[in-house]
Amino acid sequence: MDQTKQSKSLRFLNFIEEKGNRLPHPVSIFVLFTFIVIVLSHIFYLMGTSVTFEGVNQETMETETQTVKIVSLLVPEGIAYMFSNVVSNFTSFVALGPVLVAMLGVGVAEKTGYIGALMTNTVTKAPKRLVTPIVVLIGVLSNVAASVGYVVLVPLGAIIFLGFKRHPLAGLSAAFAGVAGGYSANLFLGTNDPILSGMTTEASHILDAEYIVNPTDNWFFMFASTFLIVLIGTIVTDKIVEPRLGKFVPNEPIEYPHTITGIEKKGLFWANISILITIIAIALLVLPKNGWLRGEGGSIIQSPFMSSIIFLMMLIFLIPGIVYGIVTKTIKNDKDIANLMSSSLETMAGFIVLIFFAAQFIALFNYTNMGTLIAVKGADFLQSIHLDGIPLLIAFILISACINLFIAADSAKWAIMAPVFVPMFMQMGISPEITQAAYRIGDSATNIISPLMPFFPLVVAFAQRYGKNNGIGTVVSLMLPYSIIILVCWTIFFAIWYFIGIPVGPGTSLTY
Repeated sequence: MDQTKQSKSLRFLNFIEEKGNRLPHPVSIFVLFTFIVIVLSHIFYLMGTSVTFEGVNQETMETETQTVKIVSLLVPEGIAYMFSNVVSNFTSFVALGPVLVAMLGVGVAEKTGYIGALMTNTVTKAPKRLVTPIVVLIGVLSNVAASVGYVVLVPLGAIIFLGFKRHPLAGLSAAFAGVAGGYSANLFLGTNDPILSGMTTEASHILDAEYIVNPTDNWFFMFASTFLIVLIGTIVTDKIVEPRLGKFVPNEPIEYPHTITGIEKKGLFWANISILITIIAIALLVLPKNGWLRGEGGSIIQSPFMSSIIFLMMLIFLIPGIVYGIVTKTIKNDKDIANLMSSSLETMAGFIVLIFFAAQFIALFNYTNMGTLIAVKGADFLQSIHLDGIPLLIAFILISACINLFIAADSAKWAIMAPVFVPMFMQMGISPEITQAAYRIGDSATNIISPLMPFFPLVVAFAQRYGKNNGIGTVVSLMLPYSIIILVCWTIFFAIWYFIGIPVGPGTSLTY
């Protein structure tokens, strides 16, 4: 029976991959989606479609009644927007800058041989059974540093697995599952904690003007959830994803780990010393109370340090890459460094083309307000089914997961949903902290299968390094088991947590 079920599930995933990859090139898909948005926006505009809701103003953090109309892209203002914002849509796309900046450092470290030597050294010493959980765990923890996980760890996961002679797409999937699927789990507070808690606080003021939700108020639950996500990510990778992928057959010959030479050992030693010095230098700018990279009032979460994390990650790869290259003679002068940076960006050409069209689609979709319409209608539906307690919270998680497929930014979704659900659940005796925790489960679980998620095209581009036919269908079929199992198991974990009565954060209550 188990083999039959497994066979059916594998056939289903293979079906998704096959049909998904038979679709046109991802660029063509985003062009098609863009035309669909343009047409639908005008139809809804002619119908006079609009929604009115209580929302949080993300600038003032105050709750206010907002009426949003669907904006047409086929009226003079819409046509002007489409033509005049093509460049800014592209250059301001959230995934573009971080990727290119990080690649300047990662590319040099890779092309001088430093990453290869480091992976070779790791392969010979690290216990193989711990590779998958470590990749998933680091992916989850990377969320403290905003987008660095997508830019650095997802491709690095593939390289690590390749170093262990495992399928690189399994490593890519494990890292992506940790970074995106476990977005709201962490052992530490992240940049989104104060943003979400601020909106939850404002939404709770609709009923209680004195209520405060702190950034730490989901920390207990998110801390425990980290281990759940690592366990799920490890099991899905090792038992479902990698067996389905089979043996990796590269498009071109690949050098697997070998015993590193004396000069490589010397280069590795000095490169690692340079990393240590770099980290110490950064720490001296951050750790002292009056550190130059601390924020107002000594804050680290809201600080220049967090804003510059991508640049700092670039340095952490660039500096040892240069040192390794100098020691091993792969870098002889400054021209070699510049050429290595240039060649690293050449590998991103396909990604840049894809991002150009993805950026236009997402910008136009947001401009039309159709995402807001979907979110508000989803909220109205949940209000109409008259549930309470855990069934209500589970329905809320599922609605959040569905809405996440259409609105990628968690702050934008919560700005719309918090003023509806936080006071509604308060009236039913459910605390705002519990409502926020439930929302974060749904918000995380479907990140990894949403083409609207800004970094999804980047993951497709990384997958194509290991097979020119790998496309959106490949990535969705790889990530769907993670998404479904994370959503189901995390929801069950949340329900058990709620029934036992454990606080979701320090000083919080399950009930209002």
